[in-house]
Amino acid sequence: MTSTVPASLFRANGSSALQAVFLDMDGTLVDTEGFWWDAEVEAFADLGHRLDEAWRDVVVGGPMTRSAGYLIEATGADITLPELTVLLNEKFERRIERGVPLMPGAERLLAELARHSIPTALVSASHRRIIDRVLASLGHDRFSLTVAGDEVVRTKPHPEPYLAAARGVGADPTLCAVVEDTATGVAAAEAAGCRVVAVPSVAPIAPSPGRVVVRSLEEVDVPFLRTLITGI
Repeated sequence: MTSTVPASLFRANGSSALQAVFLDMDGTLVDTEGFWWDAEVEAFADLGHRLDEAWRDVVVGGPMTRSAGYLIEATGADITLPELTVLLNEKFERRIERGVPLMPGAERLLAELARHSIPTALVSASHRRIIDRVLASLGHDRFSLTVAGDEVVRTKPHPEPYLAAARGVGADPTLCAVVEDTATGVAAAEAAGCRVVAVPSVAPIAPSPGRVVVRSLEEVDVPFLRTLITGI
């Protein structure tokens, strides 16, 4: 977990206002879910296996160990989980060497959060080496804290990443808004007690109490996120 600003500077005033916003990375801020799937398809093709397109919905948004483990079991490929993890990260990194495309509305939303001085954390199941590469496109200075999947004991769908982010910025998780694109990420955020905005990227996500589903980040702004907490 990497923080660039002392957490004490980000403690919110008031007990019922939006205290922080946490954002997923792949498929939420950057259009890279397809990059991951392409890397997985290429890796297994090299091993002599073809991935079923239906498996894409199963592995999207999950931690590397879960996604890679599922694909090894599904294909019967002769490769260990640690070996495949290294291979997938390498193939993904090659795909993002020239930068990554931002999702529609991402640039505007990050700029708006900065203007309002709202503590913002990037919370991803991707490994630190991948996050740091993507931050070259997103901007390191946009986030007061970043949490990587290989820096927590239990990653998404466990709530630990979002609880760690809340501790890192000195916020109450129930007064934090989370923006996620997968059911795995949504489950993690809700288990942490956060309010959730789901922006589905690959598989659909149904609305539920405490969760709002939108079509794009272009529908999300600071007043919208504040109403998730205040209800008005």
